Amino acid sequence: MAVTIYDVAREANVSMATVSRVVNGNQNVKPATRKKVLEVIERLGYRPNAVARGLASKKTTTVGVIVPDIAKSYYAELLRGIADIATMYDYNILLSNSDESTTREIELLEDHLGKQVDGLIFMSDSISDEVRAEIATANVPIVLAGSLDFENQLPTVNIDFEEAAYEAVSKLIEHGHKQILFVSGPFTRDINSICKKSGYTRALQDAGLTVDDSLIIETDGMYDHVYEMWSELGDLPGKPTAIFASNDVIAVGIFNGIRDAGLSVPDDYEMICFEHSLLSRIVRPQLPSIAVPLYDLGAVSMRLLTKLMNGEEVEEQQVILPYRLEERGTL
Repeated sequence: MAVTIYDVAREANVSMATVSRVVNGNQNVKPATRKKVLEVIERLGYRPNAVARGLASKKTTTVGVIVPDIAKSYYAELLRGIADIATMYDYNILLSNSDESTTREIELLEDHLGKQVDGLIFMSDSISDEVRAEIATANVPIVLAGSLDFENQLPTVNIDFEEAAYEAVSKLIEHGHKQILFVSGPFTRDINSICKKSGYTRALQDAGLTVDDSLIIETDGMYDHVYEMWSELGDLPGKPTAIFASNDVIAVGIFNGIRDAGLSVPDDYEMICFEHSLLSRIVRPQLPSIAVPLYDLGAVSMRLLTKLMNGEEVEEQQVILPYRLEERGTL
């Protein structure tokens, strides 16, 4: 049987209210009594019931985190930032994977809110009307991390994805490339279809270059798919000389496809990828990349959430973090 607060009170010969005050750090307890209660707690191995304490304080010190795919390095690095700040502010994390499904996202929102979390960090490829309606009914703060809210109704933490894509493609144009292949993940993801694609096309247009739709390729974003596609991509009518990859997984798939075809980066193709996760740093030569501050996206999102949960003043609820272009030796 688990040791209860009643067992501690009986053994220490004090009231349960006194034990509760000691456990919760209330200073209105005599030092000698506090010492006696703490000794009994240690001897019996008593562990306070977090659920009961949450009911009493109306806080569970738990935050929900919903991600599309925990297996992706993008979200794994972002989660590290969330976890570190959550620990700093004594919050526990309830983590769930939505499998990039709107139906699952709604189910998880309902589930987390039913578990009485104090707040939520939500990540999604695209915020659907159904998800937005569910969020609107929440009675706790919800922050979007690395996800877009074009209606500017929700607290968000992002980078300027369109401008970052524009800078990457402009750099390739500066190097004399006119036929630049854009290989993207699914266009169901707003960051791909709206931001990165727009940045790509705007950079070409501003340079007076024609936007060739045959050089805009949508993939499922998975390594195997991209790797197998390279034999087709290399033979496109537009004859690309440079590549802008919308994430590191896609970039590494292309990179290995190029090498296995007996070609090289950057001698045969120049390439810039997006994210700067561990993958882009493992390959040799290392790939030039738009360095998204993944850890900071998570950390700032969690800090913003703590402010909202605690009723602190928040000057800006749509936070844009800086990015950088990591050129390395292949640009």
